[in-house]
Amino acid sequence: MKINDTSRIGGVNPYRKSVGNAAAASEVKKGKKDEVQISNEAKEMASSVRNPEKLEQLKQAVATGTYHVDGQKVAEKLWPFLK
Repeated sequence: MKINDTSRIGGVNPYRKSVGNAAAASEVKKGKKDEVQISNEAKEMASSVRNPEKLEQLKQAVATGTYHVDGQKVAEKLWPFLK
């Protein structure tokens, strides 16, 4: 049995359907943009850096991979929020 022209009998092309769905989905996403909001408290904290030299030392330690986080101190600071 030979099948030469599938469009005559309404042949199924799943690729065509998936391409159409992807195009419709991309049109929906084009209208939306990501947005970041920084709270006033965070802005105040950022502007209240008292020791810029220490901040630069911390940045350099993080960049070089020598900054060590003490898990015990982190746990002590988080504990009041978890009670």
